[in-house]
Amino acid sequence: MLVVNPRLSIPLREFVFTFARSSGPGGQNVNKLNTKATLRWNVTASGSLPEAVKARFLAKYRRRITNEGHLVIQSQRFRDQGRNIADCLEKLRAMLAEAAIAPKRRKPTKPSRASKQRRLKAKNERSSLKQQRGERFDRS
Repeated sequence: MLVVNPRLSIPLREFVFTFARSSGPGGQNVNKLNTKATLRWNVTASGSLPEAVKARFLAKYRRRITNEGHLVIQSQRFRDQGRNIADCLEKLRAMLAEAAIAPKRRKPTKPSRASKQRRLKAKNERSSLKQQRGERFDRS
């Protein structure tokens, strides 16, 4: 079970792991062991994801999702398969945690009367300063 937060968890049976030869460190092991882990998860068919979170996830990570609706995550940071699987799950957990947070609604505001007056006063002062520059040279 992948636990994202207390209200969101996904059973491991929804994930499909495949393994391949890693290009990372490992010496002779690189040539004989399949340590690179690839996680595939059908986001669109997942029933354990609430619709609001699913919509935010699909919008945010649409470039990482295939046309069939599968999310593909790879890891080959470590020399052994188990840690690469855990790394894939941690990457997915971080992505889901980010999508699970609902964006805050913006409360529309308008400038106060005092701030409008300060702005106009500053403009007026700047304008008068620039007008004074031209009065120095009287060419008559």
